[in-house]
Amino acid sequence: MSVFLGIDTSNYTTSLSLYDTASNRVEMEKRLLPVKPGQCGLRQSDAVFLHVKQLGELAETLFARTGLTPQGIGYSAFPRRVDGSYMPCFLVGEMAAQLLASAFSLPVYSFSHQEGHIAAALYSAGALDWLDTEFYAFHVSGGTTEGLLVSPDNPGLQVQRICATRDLHAGQVIDRVGVMLGLNFPCGPALEQLAAGCTQKIKVRPVLKDCDCCLSGIENQCQALMQKGESREYIARFCLESVLAAVAGMTRRMLEQYGAKPLVYAGGVMSNRRIRSALEKEFHGLFAQPQFSSDNSAGIAVLAARQHSKEG
Repeated sequence: MSVFLGIDTSNYTTSLSLYDTASNRVEMEKRLLPVKPGQCGLRQSDAVFLHVKQLGELAETLFARTGLTPQGIGYSAFPRRVDGSYMPCFLVGEMAAQLLASAFSLPVYSFSHQEGHIAAALYSAGALDWLDTEFYAFHVSGGTTEGLLVSPDNPGLQVQRICATRDLHAGQVIDRVGVMLGLNFPCGPALEQLAAGCTQKIKVRPVLKDCDCCLSGIENQCQALMQKGESREYIARFCLESVLAAVAGMTRRMLEQYGAKPLVYAGGVMSNRRIRSALEKEFHGLFAQPQFSSDNSAGIAVLAARQHSKEG
């Protein structure tokens, strides 16, 4: 039996996972970083402080609960595997991983936060074999809205961006509209619940440029609807339908221009049941289970195990 520890200290979740290769089982502990009501996020300095505060508490809980001891460690080192991709909050996870690896002579592997999202989605969908093939992945969250061509690499995954938002990310729009409606950040689940109270059919047309999308107009439209006196439920539904239309439009154009391949959707926005249901119906892609859609460390632990196996 081999067990691998995954560490992810992203905006806005501290997460630790243990992946048991023999049972293909993941045990995870994660906790959102606290954000004050009315705010749309955290400064990186505050995120670093909160990760430092939470990481030790989560580690104590995870190891006491499972009784497992890792034989290797993986961590998220940066948001995406491209030049210039950097966030100070990931230094907390890197520091913890390097400290443990040095203290106990364990192998340590670094990956991008994005690679972790993709691997977590495939793990939860029972499709880890996709990691040995070429496929499409949509990563839709508060920090990323991209359609990707993914293939095996050493280490981790080779990720080529095919399409993306040209302004705001989908999760940013959802959070901004949610805070506008009086919800607490991060707003995804609460906005989904609020939108369920609207039964009106809403038709929206996405703004697409080639395979890319533009999402900033959604926030402006929601502000205008609020000024007109539309209900909070209607505005929430309008926001989510607009995000859905954009992701669906990007998917259609990507498939038309680049051809059919297996498709997986990852990232916190993809845990929305309305968005997931519509995309599943049209494109028949795979989706992560909700706990593996939002920020998590499970995919990092899985990738660490695979990298260790490759290196023999």
